[in-house]
Amino acid sequence: MSTDTTLPTPEVVDRAAFQAELDALRVREKAHTRAGDAVAAARRRLPMVEVDASTPLTGPDGPVTLLDTFEGRRQLVAYYMMWFTGRPAAEQCPGCTFFNGQVRELSNLHAAGITYATFCQGPYEESVRYRDFMGWNMPWYSARDSADTLLTGRQVGMFHLVCYLRDGDRVFETYWTNGRGVEAMDIAYSLMDLTVYGRQEDWEDSPPAWPRAGSVDGGFFTTNGRPTTQWPRLHKGHPDPLPPT
Repeated sequence: MSTDTTLPTPEVVDRAAFQAELDALRVREKAHTRAGDAVAAARRRLPMVEVDASTPLTGPDGPVTLLDTFEGRRQLVAYYMMWFTGRPAAEQCPGCTFFNGQVRELSNLHAAGITYATFCQGPYEESVRYRDFMGWNMPWYSARDSADTLLTGRQVGMFHLVCYLRDGDRVFETYWTNGRGVEAMDIAYSLMDLTVYGRQEDWEDSPPAWPRAGSVDGGFFTTNGRPTTQWPRLHKGHPDPLPPT
């Protein structure tokens, strides 16, 4: 990121004036939080639709069912990761790498009775090498052969975040989202939103001349032609798991 000191900056004021402006903004922030709480309350009241619990996926030990992926817990959150079969690691989806890679500590979800898993839309043996290269440890399955069933009514091949509920041996879909909805998985953008320059993307409402570096060459998702978070792994000597054929 540029350290150019010629970038525009906000007006400089004294502490009292700064706090007064922040206090006014805090009112709006709290209203935003309460609005989000109301949306979450409505989400909890959505109906649900049954999904075939025996739908097959592929895991580390071979074939499993959708029911198996709950790992005995009551709820499941599945991220349907995009995959480009036969393509090198540098050409895998930078957005999926950005979002899925931020899901790390799962013990709190488990304590709440929720399993998180990646349902990759590529072949298991190929795609799990990518997970291991990235240093991720979430459960990983291939949904390639069942994506048409699991993503009924949605665009197969695109990323989706889907929530499920288990009732005994029956499975129900309770919610799904994609696009900016998957920002629920993200911490990086949330922290950027707190900073003076924000995400630096073209759509943002920022003052004139504010930097827009987040829209250049894939934004923060991509650096030097690769998903950004691949570079620390390569610099530590982890071999590229999907070299060009």
